[in-house]
Amino acid sequence: MQSIQFKQFGGPEVLEKVELERPVPKGKEVLIEVHAAGVNYADTARRENQYVVKTTLPYVPGAEVAGVVVEIGDEVTSVKIGDRVVSMLECGGYSDFALTDERSIIPLPNGMDFKIAAALPVQGLSAYHILKTMGMLEPGETVLVHAAAGGLGTLAVQLAKLFGAGKVIATASTAEKLQLAKEMGADVLINYTEAGWEHKVLEATNGKGVDVALEMAGGDVFYKTLDCLAYFGRLVIYGVASGQQSKFYPSSLMAKNQSVIGFFLPPLLRKKALIKQSLEELFTYLAEGKLTITIGEVFPLSEAANVHTILQSRKTVGKVILEPRT
Repeated sequence: MQSIQFKQFGGPEVLEKVELERPVPKGKEVLIEVHAAGVNYADTARRENQYVVKTTLPYVPGAEVAGVVVEIGDEVTSVKIGDRVVSMLECGGYSDFALTDERSIIPLPNGMDFKIAAALPVQGLSAYHILKTMGMLEPGETVLVHAAAGGLGTLAVQLAKLFGAGKVIATASTAEKLQLAKEMGADVLINYTEAGWEHKVLEATNGKGVDVALEMAGGDVFYKTLDCLAYFGRLVIYGVASGQQSKFYPSSLMAKNQSVIGFFLPPLLRKKALIKQSLEELFTYLAEGKLTITIGEVFPLSEAANVHTILQSRKTVGKVILEPRT
């Protein structure tokens, strides 16, 4: 089978197309013929050896795929050959076939496009649980979403509204991206490349600050976002895209009873009932037209290195998808 693999850590150039032996499922394993694979910042962090947990070389990135079941292990009971499914993986999504555990598989609703399905698990579940489980968003509260035109950002803006947010403040780097955030339901639009964006956030809240903030850049963005928190505000960190770790004095949170919370999806996947319930809720929102998936660009598998370059240059809008079968 064709896969994208890296044998050393580094820039996008370490990604290479290789031919690997097609795996044979055993026990509860399922082999999926991949029709669409999602691309995430976690993939770039893996490649740079900056991921939260250790990455063992050689490594095939890719944590979410949608496709058709082509083989099953002898202990599989919940799916059959020919089923259209979506699954989350530890690795291996950048391939034309992917091995997964049947407990990680969700059947696709009738008629759902593979690209849409592959765009939902990682960023959809992340946006959902950053807001609801970790951010504990309550109706009427104000939410700040950075990178609001990205794959997770566009979902977070919509879900914040669905969860009852009174106001959603979106930041992005261009007028085009801010317009997309507006179309997703954002109430206030702020260009974070302009000096003083944090003051505009405070102005939009009449000086009160935001109740929940989603932060994935690190460095200076973290400090300025912290300054934007209201009393009892929660800042949820889900990435360090800038590569700059942030240091602060925890006691500084005491004056306003604020919280800084870390979010990492893999440990949450151990809570099978919670994940199943939330993913089914997301698919229901999609089916009812309450949630829109924004597919930015679709690339063949061979373009993976170029995709990582574009993603890290902040030139993408919405979700980026690889199609192994093009």
